[in-house]
Amino acid sequence: MNKFYHEFMKHIESEDKISSLNFVLNKLQNNEIDILTLYNELLAPALNTMTPHENERGFIWKEHIRSSIVRTIIENCYPYVLRERDEKYKKKNNQRVAVVCPTEEYHEIGARMVTDFFTLLGYNATFVGSNTPKEQFIEILESIHFDYIAISVSNSYNLIAARKTVDKIKEHPSATKIIVGGRAIERKESNYKDIGADFYFSTFKDLANLHEEGKE
Repeated sequence: MNKFYHEFMKHIESEDKISSLNFVLNKLQNNEIDILTLYNELLAPALNTMTPHENERGFIWKEHIRSSIVRTIIENCYPYVLRERDEKYKKKNNQRVAVVCPTEEYHEIGARMVTDFFTLLGYNATFVGSNTPKEQFIEILESIHFDYIAISVSNSYNLIAARKTVDKIKEHPSATKIIVGGRAIERKESNYKDIGADFYFSTFKDLANLHEEGKE
């Protein structure tokens, strides 16, 4: 467990957005933590460890507040994402990737983190967000070329919508490759093949390997 985890949790459990944000930005500014560690060892656990206690009231309320705080932290981390891209990873390429969630998928924070992972690896990454209608992909692909479209699926009930999205994209005559990830895929890795995707990712290393393959 990261040495800053418990201290960070005190801030976020108090639902104090300002102190939570300042804590993180201070660690980044002083090079005490990097983006990958922050996202994987502080922010993701802060979201994934939330569980309702017996007869607890207002759990959804608390969950939404915490998600809002984490989202604010991520957006404020972007200058540090760019700094690490240029100073630490030093990767540049001309490939474009769009990161989306399919129709009815509203859990988008994981996808937002993945967008920054792509940026760290030098991609021109665009975060589209949650509940993206599949018809929009075709309209955009008519005017913008993406080398990859990354689809994040958290809820298993949305695998069918993800499959329809993949089918719709593949109707378009382009060389765009489709990557899928998210908790719904992690539960059964073969799901990525079932919905017709080209690649599956679950870690930053997976994306880094994709980056290296793309250079060959």
